[in-house]
Amino acid sequence: MDIDSFSAVREQRWAQLKTLSKRRRLTGAEADELTRLYQATAGDLSAVRSAAPEPGLISRLSVLLAQARVWLTGAHGNATGDVARFFVATLPAAMYRVRWWGVWVSLLVCGFGFLSGWWTYTHPESMDLIGPPEMRAQWANEEFAAYYTEYENTSFAARVWTNNAWLALQCIAFGITGLYPLYLMYGTTLQLGTAGALMAEADGLHIFFALIIPHGLLELSAVFVACGAGLRLFWVMLVPGARTRGAALAEEGRATFAVGIGLAIALFLSGLIEGFVTPSTMPWWLKIVIGAIACIAFWAYIFVAGRVARSEGATGDVEGDFATASAPIAA
Repeated sequence: MDIDSFSAVREQRWAQLKTLSKRRRLTGAEADELTRLYQATAGDLSAVRSAAPEPGLISRLSVLLAQARVWLTGAHGNATGDVARFFVATLPAAMYRVRWWGVWVSLLVCGFGFLSGWWTYTHPESMDLIGPPEMRAQWANEEFAAYYTEYENTSFAARVWTNNAWLALQCIAFGITGLYPLYLMYGTTLQLGTAGALMAEADGLHIFFALIIPHGLLELSAVFVACGAGLRLFWVMLVPGARTRGAALAEEGRATFAVGIGLAIALFLSGLIEGFVTPSTMPWWLKIVIGAIACIAFWAYIFVAGRVARSEGATGDVEGDFATASAPIAA
């Protein structure tokens, strides 16, 4: 099928359907015309999906049909119910799809981070590359802890949230390259290893973990899942399975978009912990307990809530009005 020719012949029909769908009131004749155009466009979408699955055109026609469907079936249901279903079913099902990718990235980055820190600490020439002993001691004894109290709590929380959310977004958006998420995790590995080595040299590992654990458990988990989600997109592009490559990427891309929303929320919570809990005067054990609870809740949401959602039929893909439409078939 020649998609360009196919679209050119039907463009006027689709434009008319879009125009009628946007009107607040329709006459009887216009309602009949809307019904006819809806059925014809649904047939067009079915033909495209069968003969030449082009993701851009499929998405466009699906949205167009969703808009027209409001006139044919009445107003959409309770918006509050849609939001609740997103967090109870769609989001956990989407994150369940990338669960093991997130786990493996977490294990590998933490493992290589430990090796990086051990190697740096046990090799004086590596420590010298970081800076002179005086500079390293000042950073470990003063600057590392001062970072968490340098800014006002609210602005600090907003700052770390935006930075971490931007990092996670890059992992997802450029995950299809297969290399960019690995590059970002390589930087994370070096940062963790270097910071740990410097604190160990100053006999401050207890301070390092006390300051990192409260927010870092949730923060790093979310970033690692983002990297896993991006790498999964790359893998699906290489191995689409029974689906066409375009259909596989479209489906996984929509689910990954939902994952991105969930990770932005998780990173917002980790930002609140880093901005208000980590620099607070509460006991260190309580800070660590708060961080551990947040981390456990995050992974439980992925594995437990995600498994329940999948068992009930949720896939993590878009649902409702924006689900992929298909042409009606006469019995």
